Amino acid sequence: MEQIRLLTPEETANMLGIQAQTLAAWRCKRRYPLRYVKLGRAIRYRREDVEAFIAASVRGDGNGAQK
Repeated sequence: MEQIRLLTPEETANMLGIQAQTLAAWRCKRRYPLRYVKLGRAIRYRREDVEAFIAASVRGDGNGAQK
């Protein structure tokens, strides 16, 4: 079985360029559809979920024009 590397909230926040407290607020308020794993009291994120969240958040057509 392949070992899954789960990211801590701090690692995830660093990937997104935000504070860990902001990430906690997003979870609490369900502000964004960023999936997470809850293991007991520990919160972890799968890298593929974070990357999918980033991809889904891309705006514009790539030519400098906003949609």
